[in-house]
Amino acid sequence: MSVGVLLITHPGIGSALLTVATRLLGRLPLACEAFEVPFDADPDTLLPQASAALRRVDAGAGVLVLTDLYGATPANLAARLARLGTPVRRVSALSLPMLLRVMNYAELDLDDLPAVAAAGTRNGAIIDDH
Repeated sequence: MSVGVLLITHPGIGSALLTVATRLLGRLPLACEAFEVPFDADPDTLLPQASAALRRVDAGAGVLVLTDLYGATPANLAARLARLGTPVRRVSALSLPMLLRVMNYAELDLDDLPAVAAAGTRNGAIIDDH
């Protein structure tokens, strides 16, 4: 069993990151899906759809949910998903380096992946002014 990955983001972000990651890696080693939250969405209305997306990527080892902005509607929706029963860990500040790092450590379990994800974003931020 492997961990599933669900990207919950504002419109256009999750799908674009998945497209680029798939192009760079050829095939994603973990089941991954983007769930994009419209700007004017009601989280109560979206919860069943987000829950279905969570179940689609869950292979039995839990789901790492990556959101784009802590405190915004996608992150709040992720927090509600985490209370539904499926083992979930959440990390905000989704970036391409974060997603690629998670995919490169696909053998890790759900408890270890959040630190790997956060390190991907931290280590992917480079001041390149030379």
